[in-house]
Amino acid sequence: MGDNMKISIEEISKEMKEEIIIRCHEVDDEIYELVNKLKTENLIILGHQNDEVHRIKLSNIYYFEAVDGKVFIYCKNNVFEVKQKLYELEELLQGKNCFRASKSTILNIAKISSINPSISGRFEAMLDNGERAVVSRQYVPVLKNMLGL
Repeated sequence: MGDNMKISIEEISKEMKEEIIIRCHEVDDEIYELVNKLKTENLIILGHQNDEVHRIKLSNIYYFEAVDGKVFIYCKNNVFEVKQKLYELEELLQGKNCFRASKSTILNIAKISSINPSISGRFEAMLDNGERAVVSRQYVPVLKNMLGL
């Protein structure tokens, strides 16, 4: 996208559906990345904590983990419970920077600061809040593919 790209914002009435239109000469990786970012930023997942329901943006979520039949959302310094099953979340998050890292976790790629091969074909992902997450061997190709390795 050129530096001289024009950005227009138009306020519309409440009855009209909101939409984002991108007019470009060619659809390249940059455009795809932009679209992906927009979709990801706008995805809201409901997290439960005590009796409160929180609207959590996907962009604030580090990973999802299933523990004893319950599924939790881990944010920077907060944990919420979600009502969906892990496989339902996996479907919902398809193509949105998230991937299944192991039987019990889904990671947000945007929160990975580095990855290191670890024992027996697994990978260890360092998240940017200092936590580590293990990527099981069968899911490593998915991660490599998403990172373009």
